[in-house]
Amino acid sequence: MDNVKIVDATPNDVAQLQNISIQTFSETFSAVNTPEDMAQYLNECLSLNKLSNELNNKLSQFYFAIHNDEVIGYLKLNTGQAQTDVKDNDALEIERIYVSQAFLGKNIGKLLYEKAVQIARKAGATYIWLGVWEKNFRAISFYKKNGFVEFDQHVFILGTDRQIDIMMKKDLIND
Repeated sequence: MDNVKIVDATPNDVAQLQNISIQTFSETFSAVNTPEDMAQYLNECLSLNKLSNELNNKLSQFYFAIHNDEVIGYLKLNTGQAQTDVKDNDALEIERIYVSQAFLGKNIGKLLYEKAVQIARKAGATYIWLGVWEKNFRAISFYKKNGFVEFDQHVFILGTDRQIDIMMKKDLIND
């Protein structure tokens, strides 16, 4: 898709980050989770305070996908101790890639993913990894198509619901 820019998100962008985070998470998961669990997750995990803390963490990076001055998606990366599970200094975690439903299928997720790979290579990471909900078949297919393999799983709490995330990684050394 033309006219899409990937730009750094800064602590000053916390309101925009919250808006796109809530929008895309809701679009992606509302139909398959209870309203109560969704509300609890959105209130606790995507609050301005929590997102502000994440934006200010020097071991995490956020990027927006912008089209016609509108934020249409975002990416969150973690290194070192900011990683949610692995905490390997040779790795980079893709914690979130989300794209507005109106722009799905237009390669925006691929642009964000390519940005993550570029940053991982520049940082000297030997692999990238992520966790993806076991029922998010579209995302799992995307990652497999891009060379990720399953290596473990972990529990993701959405409200009161314990869900299973498949942990996947991609080797950057032999790629």
